[in-house]
Amino acid sequence: MTVIAERAFTSRGTLQRVEAGDPGVSIGIYAAVLQALGLLDGLSESAGADRDTTGQALATAALPQRVRLPRMKGKGDHG
Repeated sequence: MTVIAERAFTSRGTLQRVEAGDPGVSIGIYAAVLQALGLLDGLSESAGADRDTTGQALATAALPQRVRLPRMKGKGDHG
C-alpha cells in the first residue's frame, strides 16, 4: 500500500479513501492510482463516449424532433 501511494504521489490515507470509493477524492488521484497500478489504459476504455449509452440517449432526446427550413421565394413564387 505504501509503494502504490508513493507511486501515485499521494498519502496512504487518500489511497484508503480511493479503495473505499470515496466520491470526495479527485478524479486526478484516481487516475494517478490507476497509473501506479498499470491500469490507466482501462480508464479510457471505460470512459469512452461510445460506451455511454445513457449519455447518447439523452443527447438524442434533446435533438429537435422536426426541423422546418424557411421557404425561399424565387421566380415563379407568387406568395
